[in-house]
Amino acid sequence: MPETGTSSAVPIDDRFQLLVNAVTDYAIYMLDADGRIATWNPGARRFKGYEADEVIGEHYSRFFTPEDREARLPWRALEIAAAEGRFESEGWRVRKDGTRFWAHVVLDPVRTHDGALIGFAKITRDITEKKKAERALYESEQQFRMLVQGVKDYAIYMLDRDGRVTNWNAGAQAIKGYSADEIVGEHFSRFYTEEDKGNGEPERALQTALREGKYEREALRVRKNGERFWANVTIDPIYNEAGEHVGFAKITRDVTDRKRREEELEEARAALAQSQKLQALGALTGGIAHDFNNLMTVIRGSAELLQRGGLSEERRLRYLDAITDTADRAATLTSQLLAFSRRQPLTPEVLDVNVRLDAWAEVLGRTLGSTIEVKLDLAPGLWRVEADPTQLEIALLNAAINARDAMPDGGRLTIATANKEAEGLVCIALTDTGQGMPREIIDRAFEPFFTTKPVGKGTGLGLSQFHGFAAQTGGRAEIESEPGKGTTLRLLLPRTDKPLSSNATGNQQHELPQGLRVLLVEDNERVRDFARHLLDDLGCTVLNAANGEEALAILQQERVDLVFTDVVMPGLSGVELAKRLRDTHPNLPVILTSGYSDEVVQGRAGSLEVVRKPYRRDTIAAAIARAVGPVTPPATRAEA
Repeated sequence: MPETGTSSAVPIDDRFQLLVNAVTDYAIYMLDADGRIATWNPGARRFKGYEADEVIGEHYSRFFTPEDREARLPWRALEIAAAEGRFESEGWRVRKDGTRFWAHVVLDPVRTHDGALIGFAKITRDITEKKKAERALYESEQQFRMLVQGVKDYAIYMLDRDGRVTNWNAGAQAIKGYSADEIVGEHFSRFYTEEDKGNGEPERALQTALREGKYEREALRVRKNGERFWANVTIDPIYNEAGEHVGFAKITRDVTDRKRREEELEEARAALAQSQKLQALGALTGGIAHDFNNLMTVIRGSAELLQRGGLSEERRLRYLDAITDTADRAATLTSQLLAFSRRQPLTPEVLDVNVRLDAWAEVLGRTLGSTIEVKLDLAPGLWRVEADPTQLEIALLNAAINARDAMPDGGRLTIATANKEAEGLVCIALTDTGQGMPREIIDRAFEPFFTTKPVGKGTGLGLSQFHGFAAQTGGRAEIESEPGKGTTLRLLLPRTDKPLSSNATGNQQHELPQGLRVLLVEDNERVRDFARHLLDDLGCTVLNAANGEEALAILQQERVDLVFTDVVMPGLSGVELAKRLRDTHPNLPVILTSGYSDEVVQGRAGSLEVVRKPYRRDTIAAAIARAVGPVTPPATRAEA
């Protein structure tokens, strides 16, 4: 049966010739034993430029450069191929037009069955473009290497996967002090301080770079001479083309000078702040002297008139009322000072601000007068806050009065609330339609005794109390104003998820068990005597102690139902006394009293009841009622 294919009709030698002639990317031809060209394919013609009849019979050395021919490279190639069975190399070759190209050459000997050499098979490929690309890559790498090596302000180097240094640039040597032969192959942790090495910072840096794609921070590093310097460090992981992690790129910059400048700037700022504090202190002391002299004039004058006697009942009560009212004003002034200094002992409660403002707005409207419209804009779903309700109302009242004074011809005061989602703060904003303030006034508005009002028209403590209360409660105060466009004061307080406080508000009559035995601990004799009279008036049996040690001695001898103690005393403080009593008399109620104390302000008094000085009969009664609860009087217990 005849074959249908054509290949069987073509002799094997002809098929081989067809295959060779079909190749155009390679010059494939034969040489005789002397190196003369015996065959020529289209690939050879394409990139060498010769037709077959131009080169067949010619020696193949014509394709070599004059330098290679002079060095007898064509003949050495034939000798090597004949002796070793193969010759392979890359080098310059020459086209017919004289241009050079880079060639990859393979030369194989051709032998008969009995081993006689009859010629050579030669395959040449033009790889000029590949060579150019490799050369361009090499030059690019060289330029990059020169660039990296030329950088003196940055340490730029590589780490292997384990953190060992694999190369080193001039900037690294300048910054860290090591030459390349000293550091290549060493672990990069040698640049870290002993403290950082001890807590695993080098390993953590590499892990962070791998996990997050980058590690960056500023920290102290160590030079070769042991000197420490501030460094900005960046570490990036490096992956090869297959996506395999092969190491890290590390860049370090010495930022010691910048850090030093920042520290000097901070010192300058601190010095300026101290200077401003001294200036404010001068205004503060002068303002306190002025206001308290006025208050003392009223108190002393009223007391002298009472001492003279012979007054009518109506005049006697008038002078007593003057003394009481002036004392209250002095207490308010002291409270404002303490709030500004963030030393006011607070009694925080969990509050619904919207509810309190809704109830307070009507009272505020009457206080500000008929020319001021008070408008509420209360946000629904307002978060709760934990703050001293009395101090909160004082702060808002101070801000409202300030707004009223900025609207002498009347206007509108809008009180708005809002949740600040991003900061977790509750905002109470008071916006007036008044005169507004220029920048130089805004910058000083929270300073104590700074006021733009005429002498005798304001203490200058209103907004400082507003600011101090905000800061002491864990928030902040802000002012936004522009001349002619009104002012907005913002009180921003932290939110709380605690339940609303159930503390009773308003004045109440507290029924205390008669005969309650109270240990009064107070180092100031006059205050102690005053407090004893108040407690006597409440029906208490009072035992006196001048200090904490004396109180402990009395407690060893006497039965006591309650301890009422000052906080600030020489020796054992009231807080320390209370802590001791927790161990020795765990069920004994303790009430602390203080006008100012770090221990109370900073919360070290714990959950103890605190009464602020100056106190009154009703505040002591309320505190005792909360402390002792429904206690059965001692006499009743004895009868039982």
